[in-house]
Amino acid sequence: MLQSIRSASQTWLGKIVLSVIFTFLIAGVAIFGVEEFFRGGSSTTVATVGKTPISAEEVRTAYQNQLNRYQQQLKRTLTPDQARALGLERQVLSQLITEAALDQKTADLGLAVSDAAVLKAIQEEPSFKGANGAFDRTLFFQTLQRAGLNEALFVREQRSVIARLQLADSTVAELPVPQAMREAVHRYSTERRSAAVLALTPAAAGEIPAPTDDELNSYYDGHKASYRAPEYRSLNLLVLEPETLAKPDAVTEADAKTAYEANKGRFGQPERRTIQQISFPDEAAAGEARAKIESGEQPFEAVAVARGADPRELTLGTLAKSELFDPAVADAAFGLEQGKVSQPVKGRFGTVLLRVTAIEPGTVKPFEAVKDEVRKEVALRRAREGLTAAQDAIEDSRASAKPLAEIASERGLAVLSIPEVDARGLDPAGNEVAGIPDKDTTLAAAFRADVGNDTEALRTKDGGSIWYDVIKVTPPREKPLDEVREEVVKGWTKAETDKRLVAKSKELTERLEKGDAVETVAQEAGIAVKAVTDLGRNQSKDDLSGETVERIFVTPVGKAASAPSGEGRAVFKVTAATMPAFVPGTPTDTQLVNSLRTALADDVLGEFLAEVQKSAGVSVNQTAFRRALGGEY
Repeated sequence: MLQSIRSASQTWLGKIVLSVIFTFLIAGVAIFGVEEFFRGGSSTTVATVGKTPISAEEVRTAYQNQLNRYQQQLKRTLTPDQARALGLERQVLSQLITEAALDQKTADLGLAVSDAAVLKAIQEEPSFKGANGAFDRTLFFQTLQRAGLNEALFVREQRSVIARLQLADSTVAELPVPQAMREAVHRYSTERRSAAVLALTPAAAGEIPAPTDDELNSYYDGHKASYRAPEYRSLNLLVLEPETLAKPDAVTEADAKTAYEANKGRFGQPERRTIQQISFPDEAAAGEARAKIESGEQPFEAVAVARGADPRELTLGTLAKSELFDPAVADAAFGLEQGKVSQPVKGRFGTVLLRVTAIEPGTVKPFEAVKDEVRKEVALRRAREGLTAAQDAIEDSRASAKPLAEIASERGLAVLSIPEVDARGLDPAGNEVAGIPDKDTTLAAAFRADVGNDTEALRTKDGGSIWYDVIKVTPPREKPLDEVREEVVKGWTKAETDKRLVAKSKELTERLEKGDAVETVAQEAGIAVKAVTDLGRNQSKDDLSGETVERIFVTPVGKAASAPSGEGRAVFKVTAATMPAFVPGTPTDTQLVNSLRTALADDVLGEFLAEVQKSAGVSVNQTAFRRALGGEY
């Protein structure tokens, strides 16, 4: 292009055209700015809260961090559709808007955080502390590097975080908890009830005769959806993971021996040493102390006492070399003879003298005992190294429209053929289909695709791939009565039993409400009566379901009612309700105050944030938001 411009500028016409072009170019830059002009006028600001912008880069970073957290918790990869179903993108944007709103409010109020406060917060962060509990600057920089942050950016973000927390804390600090609220919660949580219970089992419904054809047809017509066959799909799956490609038999004995010698320490127990340590302010002080120990003037323990250390706490432990955090200390300790004192060792946390008091020799299993394990490890390592190439080769074959079965045959891989499976992973007999890798993700993707679709490979948590072809789709259908007659008869019988039990429980409840004695009603009905005491809310007890217990608590004392209980029903009469007196200031009340204050603080802070956002004004550029997340949303 530059050569074309040079050639054009040699003629008078070319000079005129170029002058016009550059005139428009300069005007565009002046109006839109350099970045916006060359981006075609598209904005990189996803949202604005007051005067605080939220950039696309902030959204992308926050989204990826949140996605990584979800995937670590679930221990599997999430597809964009699954992330969207979780509302991940909205969570991220909401969080960023909240943070921006607090930043805007702190700016409006003129709040600032001193350098000393930021420095203190960073130094007290546990993630940046070494083994001795002190701030480790090297660990600090390593942590930032792993997170892709520089020091200036991190400090700036920490300053904002501290200001937000101070503003939030000042808004909800020491919220009063009304005594009326505490009393109400106390009554609700400590109330205990007693009741006389009559249990109606399915046997109390009597013998249920077989249904007539009309009864069965009527029941079936009203419950067809319960007997509907779901959609089934026939699938071919090609799973490619390191384990799939690994071929231990192809690993020669020479290669296995080489790998064994290079990693011999792994096949057994490493040498372990009991190590003692004394810390000194500098190398000179450590050297002077060592001279006293070597000359016999002072024993090792006496030097430790002089340094203010407890002789009982000198031992770091019995450790392998890999378990020592400080490489300098590890090298020195494992180069010492037993009972000897080291030269001064300048470690990460200061200068130390070391002494080894015991040595447990390492043990190594012979090659013959572990050669099969070594072959598997070598084969697996080679498979991981060749995984990307194998994935690319399969993708190339997929691009040429080859079916999975043919691709697998060419590469010596096995295809998992699934004749019929529903979206839950069950076959038509209701049994779970075995062998489907990452079942939830795979079936969700397969049930979104159609026969003949060019589907994208799914990634496994181990870096492998799952390719799938939908071979056949069997749509959902209503099963005819003849096909499900036995199931329909069971359903009708259960419904008839429930109907009779409801009628029976209603009859018994009405008698109890009229004043008949519980024992008399139970005896005439041929049912045992059971006294249940000390019932607490939402607590199942004595074969009573949570639903029955909850019904007992909403029924006034002296009244009767019924509720479903297991396969039958329970008829009961509430005989008593008790609760301890509320005493302010007790440990229980103090604990309740702290719990309620947290809940109130959440509500108040939520209202405060809503008002801050309303006052500042929030605008979201949906186009920029979608673009920031790669157009997926």
